[in-house]
Amino acid sequence: MTGKTTAELREGDRAELTRTLDQSDIAAFIHAVGDYNPLHSDSAYAATTKFKAPIAPGIFTAGMISAVIGTELPGPGAVYLSQDLKFLKPVRAGDTITARVEIVELVRERNRIRLKTVCTNQRGEEVLAGEAWVRPSPRSLTYDERPVTTSVLSAALGPWACAARVIAAWGVIWLCALTALGRRERSRP
Repeated sequence: MTGKTTAELREGDRAELTRTLDQSDIAAFIHAVGDYNPLHSDSAYAATTKFKAPIAPGIFTAGMISAVIGTELPGPGAVYLSQDLKFLKPVRAGDTITARVEIVELVRERNRIRLKTVCTNQRGEEVLAGEAWVRPSPRSLTYDERPVTTSVLSAALGPWACAARVIAAWGVIWLCALTALGRRERSRP
């Protein structure tokens, strides 16, 4: 990935990123930010709303715009300054979302760019639209998106981290079972 400076950018430059959302991505986002609105995760509750099924948080979709800005246009080293958003249609697990940015204004003397930002679904419908102000990196910046030390470490520790979570889960199950058994024993005459 290469971050571009305002000198390297032109009005009309565009970039996009496409991703199919799955429920585990949405659940991880909900957990990470603590947005436990049942509209996002409770099928029974969501069925009672106009959406009829759980929808992804709007900011999850907006995060895809941030990904385009930080990896493609202007790229690494960019600082996101502001974003206006309009959420136009719901996004659900299984939807394929394309986030696009287009430079509509360059302010070189202040090192700023204004971007048109849009997310569309697999049917070409706009689900989100807005405008962002961004400060590109003051110098060209090439960045390896997966540093070797991190990916090697992650690859080496990944199975162990998974095993540790399984063992911890079994520990909680056993602790609950033993606690319930102890209560039952104490309640006997």
